[in-house]
Amino acid sequence: MRRNSVVKGFRALTGAALVLAVLVFLTAAGMARAADYSGPLFDAHLHYNDEAWNGRTGPHPPADVLARFQRNGVQAIVANSRPNDGTRTLAEAQNETRKAGVTVVPFVRLYRNRADYDNWFRDESIYQMVQAELARGTPALAYRGIGEFHLYDSGNANGPVARKLMALAEAKDLVVLAHVDDAAIELLMSNTPSRGQKMRLIWAHTGIGGPTVGRVDELFAKYPLLMGELSYRPGLTCRGEQAGDKLCPEWRALLLKYPSRFMIGSDTWVNQRWLQYDELMQGYRHWLGELPPEVARRIAWDNGASLFGLN
Repeated sequence: MRRNSVVKGFRALTGAALVLAVLVFLTAAGMARAADYSGPLFDAHLHYNDEAWNGRTGPHPPADVLARFQRNGVQAIVANSRPNDGTRTLAEAQNETRKAGVTVVPFVRLYRNRADYDNWFRDESIYQMVQAELARGTPALAYRGIGEFHLYDSGNANGPVARKLMALAEAKDLVVLAHVDDAAIELLMSNTPSRGQKMRLIWAHTGIGGPTVGRVDELFAKYPLLMGELSYRPGLTCRGEQAGDKLCPEWRALLLKYPSRFMIGSDTWVNQRWLQYDELMQGYRHWLGELPPEVARRIAWDNGASLFGLN
């Protein structure tokens, strides 16, 4: 019902009838708000980069970010940071993360600095760094994955280090987090021993550049362990008549078709995303509430928890 119609309806009532109508309206509004998903969240795409906290200074020390997780019901995170010191900081804060009820799933990121973004796929020292980090591990858990990495030119998926890292990830049963387009997904998968049939890859943003729902469907059908992470995903939500975004119909259909293949993430790649963290998680809770409860729970928590054995 549109706002003007509601107001006109109230004006037509008097006395007890008006009071009853207002109570019914407020109750209905409260029920709509309560429909937001209220269960645990798994943040499958999180960075704790040195501009957030470098171990000594920064606007978001561990206590700050753990408080953000706790008040938003985020019970697990995939941590990948530039450099990897940020991830190790969270992993080493075991008493604090335990009190906050947060499990840290550490990934080895390929970036020591911003210069590595454009060259990692052919830089042998990156491959050596990844091997050293995997051997070192973290106090919380062994590293469970590699990434997030970027490929601004999909053809660089065939770079010598990119090929070696994909083969290494499959051999060691590591999950890959890749910020790439759909063409690069095909190339990365082709560089694994199973040609992508056994490769566990989280597709950051479910594709840069917004590949169509049909293309995502095609790739999900072709690669059974490919998963989509939904931060920054164009076309996922549409502005409705009422306040707040709603799932766009074709994306809602895709989420229902593949309820075990999607995850949520914050992508705190700059400090502004930390400042927006509450808003980002509330946005997820809002549209997750539009889905059947069992599907919402899978996307919000179960898929990530199952992928990393947290159930």
